[in-house]
Amino acid sequence: MKAVVLHEYGGPDKLKYEDVPDPVAGDGQVLVRVAAASVNPIDFKLRSGAMKAFVPLELPTILGRDFSGIVREVGKGVNGFKLGDKVMAVGNGAYAELVVVAAQDLALVPEKLDLVKAAALPLVTLTGEQLIALGTKIQAGQTVLITGALGGVGRSAVWTAKKAGAKVIAGVKKSQVKEAAGLGADQVLALDDAAAMEKLGFVDAVADTVDGETGQKLLAKVKQGGVYASVVGPPANAAMHPTVKIEAVQSKPDAATVRSMAEDVAAGKLVIPIDRMVPLAEAANAQAAAEKGGIGKILLLA
Repeated sequence: MKAVVLHEYGGPDKLKYEDVPDPVAGDGQVLVRVAAASVNPIDFKLRSGAMKAFVPLELPTILGRDFSGIVREVGKGVNGFKLGDKVMAVGNGAYAELVVVAAQDLALVPEKLDLVKAAALPLVTLTGEQLIALGTKIQAGQTVLITGALGGVGRSAVWTAKKAGAKVIAGVKKSQVKEAAGLGADQVLALDDAAAMEKLGFVDAVADTVDGETGQKLLAKVKQGGVYASVVGPPANAAMHPTVKIEAVQSKPDAATVRSMAEDVAAGKLVIPIDRMVPLAEAANAQAAAEKGGIGKILLLA
């Protein structure tokens, strides 16, 4: 099969499109013919070596954390999936034509959801849902501020918090305020507007997806006993706020949640924008574009 292989840490040019052996489904596993894989920030952080102290890679390796595709082979002991099923999952090695995934991590793609577009959903929707449900543990009637609310993780967090009955403040850049009005949050806050930040009262929780100085400022806005949950690590000044509970959230595979969030997308209740779709062979260019930032997902068509 063809795959995008990383042989050494470095820039996007270190990603090589080449032939590798076809994987085989083992016990409890499913082999999937990939329709598309999505590009996520974790991909280029791993590629560059920025995370090698925490997540060292065994090189050479194939990156890619989520995908959609068609079941090609079912391993022993697998129930609930058959050849030809349209599936999606958070897994490893998704930048390839074929990928093996544990059956328990696999979800069927809803009938009304486009198979290729489904690849944009697993990691961001799962991360956003777990940031709220496992990180902030926000309750109905409480107030949560979500940073980076227009991103895939942020949008998923806003939707999850609203379903929980919370009051949601969508934190975005000043230039994004008008666009953020369509998120369904109770309030939109320009995080780079000093006057607006000054007027912000205390909140029960912050769900952070951006880190940096913004996160440090928002930590002071969490009430005593409140929660600051983040998918990008604790703020640098966390020790200065001992009355706030800091929760670092790393998404864990959960097929039921992926399926539930995908159903919400299929029903038009949640929107995860897709910026572009490019051939798998152009993964290096796709990662370079993703590193420059933006709101929409980039998909690699296998």
